[in-house]
Amino acid sequence: MPPDRTKPLLIALTVLLGLLAWSGAQPYDRLTWIMEVFPILLVLPVLAVTYRRFPLSTLLYVGIFLHALVLMLGGAYTYARVPLGFDIAQALDLQRNPYDKIGHFFQGFVPALAAREILLRGSYVNGRKMLAFIVVCIVLAISAAYELIEWGAALALGSGADEFLGTQGDPWDTQSDMFFALIGAVTSLLLLSKLHDHQIERLERAAAA
Repeated sequence: MPPDRTKPLLIALTVLLGLLAWSGAQPYDRLTWIMEVFPILLVLPVLAVTYRRFPLSTLLYVGIFLHALVLMLGGAYTYARVPLGFDIAQALDLQRNPYDKIGHFFQGFVPALAAREILLRGSYVNGRKMLAFIVVCIVLAISAAYELIEWGAALALGSGADEFLGTQGDPWDTQSDMFFALIGAVTSLLLLSKLHDHQIERLERAAAA
């Protein structure tokens, strides 16, 4: 692990934990907050445990940090009530708060980088076109799994899951959620693949030194 990244990562972790505490201080709905930020509570210990053995690229760490911010804001207000979403809806003359679509965009954007990094560094895939195809398939699988979790929450909690689902009366919410995850994955691959390759090469050189 390059030593110069340790301090910035610790600072980022401290900031993230502080923001997590802020988001959970007085959320609109406590159960919704727990369900929305649960991925953060799951991922942070994994990153801590694997930090020395399998450090990630800086690009992926930044992506995880930004995705966590999106989740925490959605958890604090619920996705249908995030003020930023109302501003976007007003600017674009939309009938619903679109903040949940930002969340699902990141649900594709960041996992695409994570899947790509694992597949490349493990030499699991040969060929860039096949790599991109499998990354997109993994992202869609993650998105579909999340929608199944939402369905399970709806069955288990009934009306209590309304804030977590955030459909806002849209009968095609599930399909559009997955579509935005797809857009996020494709955007990530198109814009960041070269930078990602460069950072992975630096990690591999540092590990071999």
